Amino acid sequence: MSSKKSNFMKNYRFPLILIAAIVIGSIIGLVMGERAMALKPLGDIFINLMFTVVVPLVFVTIASAVGNMANMKRLGKILGNMFLTFVVTGLIAAVIIIIVVTIFPPAQGVDIAMEQTDDIEPLNLAEQIVKAITVPDFVGLFSRSNMLPLIVFSILFGLCVSLVGGENNRIATLLDDLSAVMMKLISLIMYYAPIGLGAYFAALIGEFGPQLLGAYARSMAIYYPLCLLYFLFAFTGYSYFAGGKDGVRAMFRNILPPAVTSFATGSSIATLPVNLEAARGMGVPKDIREIVLPIGATMHMDGTVISSILKISFLFGIFGRPFTGIGTFATAILISILGGVVMSGVPGGGLIGEMIIVNLYGFPMEAFPIIATIGFLVDPPATMINSTGDSVASMIITRLIEGKDWFVDRIRSIEQGASLDD
Repeated sequence: MSSKKSNFMKNYRFPLILIAAIVIGSIIGLVMGERAMALKPLGDIFINLMFTVVVPLVFVTIASAVGNMANMKRLGKILGNMFLTFVVTGLIAAVIIIIVVTIFPPAQGVDIAMEQTDDIEPLNLAEQIVKAITVPDFVGLFSRSNMLPLIVFSILFGLCVSLVGGENNRIATLLDDLSAVMMKLISLIMYYAPIGLGAYFAALIGEFGPQLLGAYARSMAIYYPLCLLYFLFAFTGYSYFAGGKDGVRAMFRNILPPAVTSFATGSSIATLPVNLEAARGMGVPKDIREIVLPIGATMHMDGTVISSILKISFLFGIFGRPFTGIGTFATAILISILGGVVMSGVPGGGLIGEMIIVNLYGFPMEAFPIIATIGFLVDPPATMINSTGDSVASMIITRLIEGKDWFVDRIRSIEQGASLDD
């Protein structure tokens, strides 16, 4: 028992330090009132550092990841069905959370009068897509206001690096080294995060009062139960589609170890060995689980999809904007799936996704630490949904590839003495 507590504290030590700093800063803000605004420059330093590093971070990490994929000649059918499954489950998660936050707005009654950019003018769909993923000039890619075009360019650049490189791809190696340098830079900046976020929230609470803290509590009261319900009911539906009643039973017999591990470690990567064993127990063939689960650990993030829309709705609420309309919902779904299926595979992808939210909707940069805090608060259940969802997705992918009777065939083979790895 003490070992489990020790592991939990080790894995969540830094998030707990950040949360403690935010709590302390909030208390200082409540006690000092508007005088706490004197601490705001300390918070602004952290925000500026993060915004400064984000553009090179996005480019080198994405380009490196794609550029080093030269040896990934895997089964096209598995990869195609895998991506389809990831997007569809992400879409389902997005629709569920939109319904929930529409009924229970997470920041209801909160109105923060920050100076913000002008409202985004309505665009037709084609124009909106063009503006979202491209810029008219190369130098536009160097602005944090154009994150999506930068991501598209980074993917294309990395793809070309992979296509023209050989076994000794020097450019891919260089990008990999640069990625390591950027991550080291991020780690150094994060040493300052407790001071920066603590000071920022002291100023924020001192200026706007306790109503913001109430909005955070309301958001957690929405998110934690929703993740539990998604785990119980959505995963039941997915596994039933994959293998019927026997599939549901197999899923629940094997899902608890990765669920506990991911919640305790806060890492889908750390849960991967447990997930591989769980998928084996669920009857997923060896070739499918060994392709899907490692990729899913960085690309399948239903928990992230849910939290992304929660963050968007939260910002709309505290800035007094109505979170309504087909266009608003469609954009929120697009951003959340991008964050859950694409950006989650990038180191720092959560922070990048939050910056995209702030920039795309025209919120002031002060909104970034507000929703970044939600990211820290929702991390344990989000990681659990992300990680366990990989095993369930591998069952769906097996069904799509091998047919609806795959699970019955696997059981019959096992009864005849065949190995699970056959």
